Amino acid sequence: MRFIDANVFLYAAIKPKGTVDKKILERKEKAKRILLRIENGEEAVTTVVHLSEVANILEAKTNLTIALMFIESLLLAENVMILPVSHEDYLKALLVAKEKNVSVNDALAYLKMRKLDIKEIYTFDNHFKNLDVVIVKD
Repeated sequence: MRFIDANVFLYAAIKPKGTVDKKILERKEKAKRILLRIENGEEAVTTVVHLSEVANILEAKTNLTIALMFIESLLLAENVMILPVSHEDYLKALLVAKEKNVSVNDALAYLKMRKLDIKEIYTFDNHFKNLDVVIVKD
């Protein structure tokens, strides 16, 4: 099982406007392949906080109907575990974020991964190099 960072969902779901850098297009294709594997039954995990990040950005960049359908499909997927986040979880993540120079949500993902003994994360965020995880981009 791998953790899925919010950016993977966003690269897969958001249609770019105008001229798009080749690197972005490559990430979009990789993200779509990752989500296809998950649609086909690969087990994955994320948190309610990461899902909230996705919802907020999809609501701003697409229309509300698309955003809600996307989030609903993740919430109902039997092979995607959505982990709760407590106030205490976020406080611990804040400490790790300061120590490792990463965002609080990246630190949260890291702590949740450690708790479940998950070593690999789907992400395009290079800040995870500051943490003890294996970044999987495809």
